[in-house]
Amino acid sequence: MSAILEVTLDPDREYEIVNGQPEEKPMAGAGHGGIEVRLMWRLAKHVEENNLGGVYGPDTTFQIGRNERLPDLSFVSAARIPEDGEPEGKWPFAPDLAIEVVSPNDLWERMNDKIFEYFDAGVQQVWLLSPERRTVAVYDSPVELRVLTEADELTSEKLLPGFRCRVSEIFKSPARG
Repeated sequence: MSAILEVTLDPDREYEIVNGQPEEKPMAGAGHGGIEVRLMWRLAKHVEENNLGGVYGPDTTFQIGRNERLPDLSFVSAARIPEDGEPEGKWPFAPDLAIEVVSPNDLWERMNDKIFEYFDAGVQQVWLLSPERRTVAVYDSPVELRVLTEADELTSEKLLPGFRCRVSEIFKSPARG
């Protein structure tokens, strides 16, 4: 007789499904969230003004190969959005752009595996933001990347024509009033 293992998931937490198993996505800190919002605001504004598609936050699930992933931010081009609009549940495919903000508890191997996984599923570009180094690594493939510093501008002519954002603006802390 085989035993069935029953797993109870906390409804207040977010999980990715990796290799058929739920994997908790740890809660991010204020700095992590601030970086996400500053970039999301700039990205969403540009995408909406130019009718390029949709920008999605960290609670949007995508089918990435056999896994279900929640990138910190993502972009789906207008051409890939179904006529009937966004799905009620997860996106059944990978986004065009996946963006991850490195957390203090992220391991290099796991982040690197995720980058390969994204490209294997059809993601066209991955941005990896490092709050510690204040850099953005723009991956055009798992092994082709350019690293931008605070002095550089973040662009993506292939996915987001005309988008420009100084890297320093993404990592800038809010002003004290």
